[in-house]
Amino acid sequence: MGERVDILRTMQRAMSGRQRELAVLQPGADDRAVIGRVVDKGLADELCDKGYLIVDGTDSKAHYVSLPPRAELEQYPAGAVVEVKGAADVRAADRNMTALAVDGVYCSDHLLAVGQGQAKPDRDPREVVAAHVRRLEALRRAGIVEREAGGVWRVPDDLAERSGQYDAQRLGGVAVNLKSPPAGRAAGPRDRCHLARPAVDRRRQEGGRPGLWAEVKDALRQRADFLAEQGMAEHRGQRVALARDLLATLRGRELAQAAKDIAAETGPEHRPVVDGQRVAGIYGRFVMLPSGRYAMLNDGMGFSLVPWKPVIEQRLGQQLAATVRGGGVS
Repeated sequence: MGERVDILRTMQRAMSGRQRELAVLQPGADDRAVIGRVVDKGLADELCDKGYLIVDGTDSKAHYVSLPPRAELEQYPAGAVVEVKGAADVRAADRNMTALAVDGVYCSDHLLAVGQGQAKPDRDPREVVAAHVRRLEALRRAGIVEREAGGVWRVPDDLAERSGQYDAQRLGGVAVNLKSPPAGRAAGPRDRCHLARPAVDRRRQEGGRPGLWAEVKDALRQRADFLAEQGMAEHRGQRVALARDLLATLRGRELAQAAKDIAAETGPEHRPVVDGQRVAGIYGRFVMLPSGRYAMLNDGMGFSLVPWKPVIEQRLGQQLAATVRGGGVS
């Protein structure tokens, strides 16, 4: 009870008199994702290096979010829009592996051979199987699956449930995704900005109480006007028609400008990455952009920017190879 009182006092200070219902996010109690703006953050437990966020949600509530241990607070700047959801959501890979297993046995070599015979242009079966194997290795270390010789894995029938519990324990019960930069930059010409696509369920939110949602609607209108000025959208009465591949276009512009700035600062030439291309280089740092975090791979003659993943942070300063496909990376 004392801890809860401290949390509520922290939330009241952070909201600075703004009238909101205060809520402490309980993972698993509600399956709905919370979308809102970061108004405050800090360390809840310095000994365990556990942080917290206070999120002013579009549901007119202020949410206290406990972050997993050693989460990087700097990746959630004040004013940024984030999405918070339970980390126990079953991964698509876990569902696929459960469906592909025969009598509790998953054979990566067999599935690779079958996949190569049914390969699709936009999906490399080697990357799919490699992603499954990486996931299986993590689950093996957690004691959930067993590895045998010849690419054979023993997979339990309740893999999806147990892997979800493992993720919830490892990630502290929640997953926080950065959706857009602080609102002051939301309509800037260099920002991809997630307001270019619906960030909230309008049917649920339109009837909500005044608060952040009113600001979100205003930002959406400003963003639509900016896109129309740039020729990437068109007003049609009360509706806005967006250009085809709008997000890819905005992401490309943002990456090109960021690469230009980095090249001017550091000297090496930027090497753009096309879909399906494999690039290699020393992972020296990451770059935070409104569309997400990107890893900088330097091969000595130039550098490339590829989508960042948490797993590569332990390989800082080492040689990495990456294949970019459809906005994702392997």
